[in-house]
Amino acid sequence: MFCINNQNINPYFNLASEEYLLKNFEEEIFMLWRDEPSIIIGKHQNALAEINIDYVKENQIKVVRRLTGGGAVFHDLGNLNFTFISNSPNGKAVMDFEKYTRPIVDVLISLGIDAHFEGRNDIVIDGKKISGNAECVYRNRVLHHGTILYSAHLPNLSSALKVNPLKFQDKAVKSTRNRVANISDYLKKPMEVVQFRDLIFTHIAQMYADSKIYEFTTEDIAFITNLQKGKYETWEWNFGNSPEYNFRKIVKTSGGFIEFDLMVEKGIITSAKIFGDFFSSNEISEIETALKGLRHEYNVVKQKLEGYAIERYFNRATLDEVLEGIF
Repeated sequence: MFCINNQNINPYFNLASEEYLLKNFEEEIFMLWRDEPSIIIGKHQNALAEINIDYVKENQIKVVRRLTGGGAVFHDLGNLNFTFISNSPNGKAVMDFEKYTRPIVDVLISLGIDAHFEGRNDIVIDGKKISGNAECVYRNRVLHHGTILYSAHLPNLSSALKVNPLKFQDKAVKSTRNRVANISDYLKKPMEVVQFRDLIFTHIAQMYADSKIYEFTTEDIAFITNLQKGKYETWEWNFGNSPEYNFRKIVKTSGGFIEFDLMVEKGIITSAKIFGDFFSSNEISEIETALKGLRHEYNVVKQKLEGYAIERYFNRATLDEVLEGIF
């Protein structure tokens, strides 16, 4: 087994590295890694329905879609992530969440923490979730990865993922909001997150007789970077892959209430209807038509609407107030 202590904190690179290792290596792999503040959404999720778009923009938080299913999670440098990639001996890969979370639980127990696997994919302490896990299958290989809340800034976690549930109606998987906790709160003696990381890395490396420390080569990094730029940094992967959804929101502006009702498919606005008690000098249908065919992306919509005299369509309202209703 190759054991990789990945020091890169760019979430685009780290998610790309998982796909690269899964699809281009034959060896089994264990990797530890951390991300700068970011939201990692599940493969089947509607990105915009999972995030607090205003908080994400204000704090420049990256939003990245992963290969696996499950719900959205918030990462920061107090959050440790682990990845197992295993081969199936009989050629048929099978998901097994408890198998891959067991080594993490063992480390926690060795620290005097009463942790255990619970539900379909969680590690809990005192009834609180400290680790969520997800898996996917590629040919005869299984990729399992999980988050470990060690000393994460939990208020940021709540703020980044907080969203009005009435805004979206779609068929995508909604993240379950769980009570969460940090492992550091349960330790008898203080320990930095990097010390905890090294403890887990050593434990996993000792578990496997054939374990070898592996570092990314120049060729590895070049391949991963290309995948990062061509896929994981793109709007098409992170937002365009969202399923069809209906977006509805009402905002109070200086000129009255405005209600936006958008149908969005693969990230593209396919229809738009606007209602409210506002006054309008120009036909509101012109704005509805302008929105149709645009990406449901803040900067794209803003650039389009900057070409219109917004106050003639929404009397006394500003462009910023209108944009607030579309996102």
